[in-house]
Amino acid sequence: MLAIRTGKLLETLAKSNKHHATTKELHLSASFNEIQKLTRLRVVDNSEIGKRAMAEGKPPRCIHVYNKTGVGKIGDRVLVAIKGEKKKGILVGLKQNQKTKVPKFDSNNLVLIDDNGTPVGTRIHVPIPTILRTIMKEKTHSKGADYTKLLAIASKFV
Repeated sequence: MLAIRTGKLLETLAKSNKHHATTKELHLSASFNEIQKLTRLRVVDNSEIGKRAMAEGKPPRCIHVYNKTGVGKIGDRVLVAIKGEKKKGILVGLKQNQKTKVPKFDSNNLVLIDDNGTPVGTRIHVPIPTILRTIMKEKTHSKGADYTKLLAIASKFV
């Protein structure tokens, strides 16, 4: 069925383009393994809004990544849309391939925070990487927000 759709796609491209489209010009790539806009995330703390969103099967989606590249890495702040509201969060576990000694997770994990960096929930249910300690301590000194509370509510480190 995919081959039929791809064939129809090629035909429509060939008709719409002035140049003839061939299979070499068409790129069908796999999904990206990075945090960017509209990426679905999983809330791993026990905040009320996070629990409701995950129970209803409507996970939060990333609206904006607060860094220069626009691609979220571990420890980055993101703006998410959750239950019709805009909230900020910290990425604590990612599916994408990581640097050495940083674990790769099964889902893209997020902890919701306030504007001043304090976590909304009181406990984090999943293990978080130990490298997050050094990343958060660096960001605490440079940004002015206090991310050490996020490390204090974590139950396990990997």
